[in-house]
Amino acid sequence: QVQLVESGGGLVQAGGSLRLSCAASGRTFSDYAMGWFRQAPGKEREFVAAVSLSGASTRYADSVKGRFTISRDNAKNTVYLQMNSLKPDDTAVYFCAAGQPYGSIWSFTPVYWGQGTQVTVSS
Repeated sequence: QVQLVESGGGLVQAGGSLRLSCAASGRTFSDYAMGWFRQAPGKEREFVAAVSLSGASTRYADSVKGRFTISRDNAKNTVYLQMNSLKPDDTAVYFCAAGQPYGSIWSFTPVYWGQGTQVTVSS
């Protein structure tokens, strides 16, 4: 089992920035590709970004490319999502996810989920 706890959500004005953090415990963190997903009211959960086991490779949804940056610190068992130039459309609950052990970010399949953190962007 991998336990994931997100933090860093909040209310921000359009154009602002937030950094989300996700602390992992329970298994060897560096064995797992990590990702962020989000779910807006009335919509399905969607992929946002993923980072490889070492942090060397990343992948983004087109809607956030160039504005969001995913990273990880394996020494701290933590994955981050830096969100810049936020838009009202980015308003959602953001979820951290761990994939299959030794999985690829290009076929990222979430196995473990955090509880989510709310991000609200006002216009």
